[in-house]
Amino acid sequence: MAASLVISAPASGVGKTTLTLALARAYRDRGLKVQCFKSGPDYIDPAFHAAATGRTSVNIDSWAMRREAIESVASHGRDADLILAEGSMGLFDGVAAPGVSGTGATADIAEMMGWPVLLVIDPSGQAQTAAAVAAGLRDFRAGVRLAGVVLNRVASARHEDLVRRALAGAGISVFGALPRHAAITMPKRHLGLVQAEEQAEVNELIAEAARIAAEHVDLDAVLQSACTWMASRDTHGLSVTPPGQRIALARDAAFSFVYTHMLEAWRAAGAEIVTFSPLADEGPDDSADVCWLPGGYPELHAGQLATNRRFRRTLTSFAETRPVHGECGGYMVLGSALTDANDVHHEMTGLLGLETSFAQRSMHLGYRLAELAVPMPGHKAGARLRGHEFHYSTIVSQPDTRLAIVRDATGAVVAETGSRRGYASGTFFHLIAEDR
Repeated sequence: MAASLVISAPASGVGKTTLTLALARAYRDRGLKVQCFKSGPDYIDPAFHAAATGRTSVNIDSWAMRREAIESVASHGRDADLILAEGSMGLFDGVAAPGVSGTGATADIAEMMGWPVLLVIDPSGQAQTAAAVAAGLRDFRAGVRLAGVVLNRVASARHEDLVRRALAGAGISVFGALPRHAAITMPKRHLGLVQAEEQAEVNELIAEAARIAAEHVDLDAVLQSACTWMASRDTHGLSVTPPGQRIALARDAAFSFVYTHMLEAWRAAGAEIVTFSPLADEGPDDSADVCWLPGGYPELHAGQLATNRRFRRTLTSFAETRPVHGECGGYMVLGSALTDANDVHHEMTGLLGLETSFAQRSMHLGYRLAELAVPMPGHKAGARLRGHEFHYSTIVSQPDTRLAIVRDATGAVVAETGSRRGYASGTFFHLIAEDR
């Protein structure tokens, strides 16, 4: 059994990730086994969670995953002393039309799992109004229980006292108040936080955040506010068909966006995974029967990828007889060309005719439901797949056979259909779960 909490906030940018990392490391320093989860589609925060806890962090998503799948993924916390599930956006923020078990809101996970919410409030520019915000979130949905509040970026002792008094008057516990402290601010990138493995100083940043949390937050009170939760013994609630028996998986700084639960589901189904690094000019293992290029930041490495001849040659040879599939960034690399943010044109592998550009940024963000028009590795035509799309590239040309009819969460058809040519296929959306 594990003590469990959801860490959420009224909005993005309030400090959820910083507090999650600080608490995770602070409790780990006390000798507890801490398991983190991330609510919603996100590749970057879980890498930071793993750096803080020494354990793999896994995504759970109420729009794409059925309840039994979420409970199956949550079984990662079976041997943990403490579960910290970091939310996304604001506590109740999701899409307008529900998916298989919710709208993707953090509140869905809190209610479904019975995990109380530790709310991060940034009272900058306000005082008593912060209590009104917290009280509104507490009372908005009956099935969601508020454990208490941690204040972030408090300006002064007087400011903290005003907010604490107002929260006490509303019957809301305050577990601590973090001062403004630039040293624990995580660097940003256009898709979110810079990935943890790219930051040599990440351990020091997390250690400093933990030190500040231990000094300014009542860790005992936070722990006491958590509920006791027991993981399900059934770990087979998430079923995903692997794309092949032996999968050559691109894995490096340019191809790092792959969900842990997907890899585990592939392995649970009997598949083997062999990784290779396109940035190191490596190609897929010739013993594999399928190659998978996940998303990442290929636009930051386009010049190197364009000149890595061994990677391009072996991938092209592989695709003559076996399936190759790319997701988002991987899809772009399978295309004919990529223009980076500096308007520099880079020739890609040319397995597909797709041409993309970052010269004129255009954000594409949201859940996606795809119905395959033609097969892709692991899935037949007609299969329905749930995932999400998040990138800033623009399609210049997408001339090949349409892979799928792709809709957003409202049911509207989107232009990013994916494509297929011969054994090569690709999508802009990242697969989260099969729609069963």
